[in-house]
Amino acid sequence: MKLFFNRLLRLILGLFLYSLGIVVTMNAHIGYAPWDVFHVGLAKTIGMSIGTVSIIAGVIIGIITILLGEKLGLGTILNMVLIGVFLDVLIAFSIIPIASNFIIGILMMIVGLFIIALASYFYIGSAFGAGPRDSLMVVLTRKTGLPVGVCRGTIELLAVFIGWKLGGMVGVGTIISAFVIGFCVQVTFKLLKFDATKVKHETLDGTFKMLFRNKKEQSVGSGN
Repeated sequence: MKLFFNRLLRLILGLFLYSLGIVVTMNAHIGYAPWDVFHVGLAKTIGMSIGTVSIIAGVIIGIITILLGEKLGLGTILNMVLIGVFLDVLIAFSIIPIASNFIIGILMMIVGLFIIALASYFYIGSAFGAGPRDSLMVVLTRKTGLPVGVCRGTIELLAVFIGWKLGGMVGVGTIISAFVIGFCVQVTFKLLKFDATKVKHETLDGTFKMLFRNKKEQSVGSGN
């Protein structure tokens, strides 16, 4: 159980850092990351907070991936909820300043992407499953037989286009985010000597079975 809670704390820390990285890139004010363009655009259109829209979008995408046959993990569920909650809290408290000029905006965008990369290290390392958007990418890759890069690129282009039409900010930051995030993740993982391909993710039913097995073993132990 101790290992489980350590993994859970690692997951929550990763999701908080992910939200922090998103807010830093948004406050760079030079264009939002692809999914953030969509979330902000939709939030403006329907009059809800960015965090709430993120939660709604995550739940809908999660349902779609389930219908397409993808198994979700505890990390997927918490991703749907906590990133949105953390986003609204960070935005409400105005913890992160808004860039005052383009150069500072570029620096903030890069810093934000590295925070997201660090968040990915904690989040993926918890082995509780991929986020809903990543799960959608995986299931589309499996169903269509297209390369993962094509599926991811298509999804993010659609998110950018719809978000832009709804009023989300598209700019240099959007391009930087799309092309530099991979580099940031690669550098961060290399520095931390972390190989994401060796992580065996746990599905939601696997987590429940493990928890109930531990409870049963504890009950038997206490009975003895």
